[in-house]
Amino acid sequence: MSTLGAYLRLVRAGWILLREGVVAALPGDQLEGMPRFGWRVAKLISRRRAGTRDRPERLAIAVDRLGPSYVKLGQFLATRPDVVGHDMAFDLASLQDRMETFPEAQARAAVEASLGVSVEALYTDFGIPVAAASIAQVHRAKIMHEGEMQPVAVKIIRPGVRRRFFNDLESYFLAARLQERYIAAARRLRPVEVTETLAQTTKIEMDLRLEAAAISEMHEYSKDDPGFRVPWVDWRRTGRDVLTLEWIDGIKMSNIEALRAAGHDLEGIAVTLIQSFLRHTLRDGFFHADMHPGNLFVEADGTIVAVDFGIMGRIRRKERRFLAEILYGFITRDFRRVAEVHFEAGYVPSHHNISAFAQALRAIGEPIHGQPAETISMARLLTLLFEVTELFDMQTRPELLLLQKTMVVVEGVARTLDPHFNMWKASEPVVSSWIAANLGPRGLITDARDGLTALTALARQAPELAARTERLSREIEAMAEHGLRFDAETSEAIGRAEARHTRSGRLALWVIALTLLAIAWRFF
Repeated sequence: MSTLGAYLRLVRAGWILLREGVVAALPGDQLEGMPRFGWRVAKLISRRRAGTRDRPERLAIAVDRLGPSYVKLGQFLATRPDVVGHDMAFDLASLQDRMETFPEAQARAAVEASLGVSVEALYTDFGIPVAAASIAQVHRAKIMHEGEMQPVAVKIIRPGVRRRFFNDLESYFLAARLQERYIAAARRLRPVEVTETLAQTTKIEMDLRLEAAAISEMHEYSKDDPGFRVPWVDWRRTGRDVLTLEWIDGIKMSNIEALRAAGHDLEGIAVTLIQSFLRHTLRDGFFHADMHPGNLFVEADGTIVAVDFGIMGRIRRKERRFLAEILYGFITRDFRRVAEVHFEAGYVPSHHNISAFAQALRAIGEPIHGQPAETISMARLLTLLFEVTELFDMQTRPELLLLQKTMVVVEGVARTLDPHFNMWKASEPVVSSWIAANLGPRGLITDARDGLTALTALARQAPELAARTERLSREIEAMAEHGLRFDAETSEAIGRAEARHTRSGRLALWVIALTLLAIAWRFF
């Protein structure tokens, strides 16, 4: 019955997308055969007034009808242009995560249930909600902090949101499995793995203790960074469903006119923003992955403050080194080295020709040289790079795609602050410093030290590894001699699971067929 529910939720979602004209707004003139027929049927089914709206507006209306979990799905897919295409990713990125507030009584009950103390005992003043999103809403409150009365932001999880999300996640997994089974071209994109990433991201966002930990970690890394900081967290008033942190008095970076009226140096803020992001990425391997203008404030002294740490990105030191080498190779036009880095990292399968891949990279890099530096977009460079690597069977790298998406957003914010923003000039001090420290002699010493540490750890595990190898060898010999065998309980369990899956699958198909017949009868 759980599978049946997932099928029904998928049918409902598909019907809403059809009726609001989202499918009809997709480019279908070049389609042939059944796909073109389906696109034309979608145009007939869509509401008449949907034809007067552009695609982002149709998408926003459909997602609003589908509910908060689909807002998060859309925002997540906006980070995966390899899955939905660049145009659709751009449309999805415009989805607004604004919802109606829930009653203050429910918010107070959630605080007391999570922290086990009354709201009055925790906060000197607890105000009405000032903002609400799909997962949580924010209240302004006051507490005694370091001997002073200070305002704080209290973020509270929306009641019932976990159950709603996990129900919808089941249908997302069903759609992903159907894609992998029936659409061969989609297998390279690993839709089930993409859905697992969404599920993990959502679980992290719904435990505010983890967001608090992310804020605390980034606070530790960036405490000495010039022109950038993150809020402090009040751990005493933070739990799974409640996060209390410093209230930020500043101007949102989306309000350009207010920033200009306040006398801020917009060009300097743009440089600080890019350098802070690259510093977090290359130095720390830990970056804010949702740096849109609404999550960035500028204080009176020009300091940038980031908020909303629900989505964070991590890249290992190995990936950071490859990223720096790729960027440096494009700057110096050493396309052969860029190609070698891709093969060394395992991004491109080894059966491809390095020289052919280097030639494809040259097609990206050469047009860049000779252009004014302020017209060259690093984000666009990475986008072209991923397009070319698709031709060479490069597997999807979720951590790099999240980095690419964030870089696109951050660079876009910088260019709204300064239309003549020079990405390369701004990033050069940070990138050069990291390359000198990690790809030069100091980098070799660090690599040698890390290698020695790994060898020491391996030596300590040698006796256990030897024992495991011996046991594995005996089990393989037994399997070769007697074959693979299941005990009676395992065989019976497999049979029951298969029978249950077959029954539920047939029932679900009948329900879908009857639903489609009802729809066809209504419209035709």
